[in-house]
Amino acid sequence: MMTTTTSQRTAVLTGASSGIGHATAELFAERGWRLVLAARDAEPLEALAIALRAKGAAVQVVPTDIGDNAAVVALAEAAQVFGGTIDLWFANVGVGAVGRFEDVPVAAHEQILRSNLLGHLYEAHAVLPIFLQQGHGVFVNMISMVGFAAAPLAAAYSASKFGLKGLSEALRAEMAAHPHIHICDVYPALVDTPALDHAANYTGKAIHPPTPLLDPQRVATAVVRLADHPRATTLVGAQNWAARIGHALAPTLSLNIVDRWFEGYFAQARPAAVTPGNLFQSPGDRPRVDGGFRKPVTRRLPLLLAGGTLLALGGAALLGRRASRTEPS
Repeated sequence: MMTTTTSQRTAVLTGASSGIGHATAELFAERGWRLVLAARDAEPLEALAIALRAKGAAVQVVPTDIGDNAAVVALAEAAQVFGGTIDLWFANVGVGAVGRFEDVPVAAHEQILRSNLLGHLYEAHAVLPIFLQQGHGVFVNMISMVGFAAAPLAAAYSASKFGLKGLSEALRAEMAAHPHIHICDVYPALVDTPALDHAANYTGKAIHPPTPLLDPQRVATAVVRLADHPRATTLVGAQNWAARIGHALAPTLSLNIVDRWFEGYFAQARPAAVTPGNLFQSPGDRPRVDGGFRKPVTRRLPLLLAGGTLLALGGAALLGRRASRTEPS
């Protein structure tokens, strides 16, 4: 049975067909929200909508390519007609490519920026006038730990996430005079979703994400909480703190360590086909929340990894400073 802890509120979720978006839709439905679900492919959206309607949720499906501004405007208009208000908008679409910058085609770089950065800008541009008109609203911007510390072999993805951080900060300042309009950022560590299978791969080697990975349900819970407890920045995952602080202490060193780790990994990885993944078309597989990459880990392991990373990076930063002080002039 659906619980109804909130009533007459509407959420728009982009990238809702799988992963974090799918999990978030289920949580909002359990709380009695009306939902407008958007993604490029209508079929998985309809499958999710049927499941949620069977549990009593009011759901509208609006297939949308958020890289198309006119389509995003149409999505906002349809959502407003469906719900009367738009109380929360979850900008969740994200695509990526793994490969050395020069090996990734420019068209792939452009598509990542179009989806991850311009698409989220289009979403904010479409819904903020509605928020201003109705006097309230929560815009949730899904970013990534990569928004704090860039990822080697993911140049365009890193650029898009850094750009989203800047976009949110600017919008937050502009909305400061409107106390009931909130711009909220969510920065998860690596999450076990189908997106890891769908990413473009220009390395020629098989990719397996490093563990531990976050449960998508954990990120979805953080997003849903923002509806009633909005905050500017939400970090999910201990690795996120390690990346953020490590990058602040020793940015060049921390990124060099990651790049060398990649080099070692790909030197041993088995060959795999080069593929654009889901950059230019929907993956076409069955909708699901989990990617299936997680392994059982103790609750302490992420904290131990984070703590070890911070100690190593902090020590390296201190040694670097001492060395610079003792160098002869």
